[in-house]
Amino acid sequence: MDPFVYHSRSEAETAILGAALAEVLPDGSVVALSGTLGSGKTRLVQAVAEAAGIDRRSVVSPTFVLVQEYRGRRTIYHLDAYRLRDEDEFLQLGPEEYFEGNGLTLVEWADRVARCLPREFLNVEIEVTGTQSRRFEITAHGESYAGVVRQLEARFPPSGSNPLPTSGVR
Repeated sequence: MDPFVYHSRSEAETAILGAALAEVLPDGSVVALSGTLGSGKTRLVQAVAEAAGIDRRSVVSPTFVLVQEYRGRRTIYHLDAYRLRDEDEFLQLGPEEYFEGNGLTLVEWADRVARCLPREFLNVEIEVTGTQSRRFEITAHGESYAGVVRQLEARFPPSGSNPLPTSGVR
């Protein structure tokens, strides 16, 4: 399956994607986030959390605490692998407990711990394309996430055009 590509010209358009993800991700989902510093990984997590009934201002990068847990209409587990020395240090956090739970688990800098991720997950690569603009490439790893990608494709017009949802999220 080809990845879904979403072009965002602003934080508001990134929030639209985050709200759509919060709506289409099933309980127990794992989302791997990758991109350079300042690409918008935490901003996307904030948007997902806000759509799940969590004050986005309470969602901060867990770089120094490594794991944050937020509770709203859905539970969000926010992990960060940026400051970890290696995959063994990530495994000491007990990520399988989060991966097997009912919440949404979002892992920033997931490319640093790729071998520790579950067999199935949703991968989100974020590329900075301008001061406020970003390119999100969303790839399914596993059949259950292929359905998520199909739902996102159905909600948004073809890539390259304005990211306005075609149904559901407003």
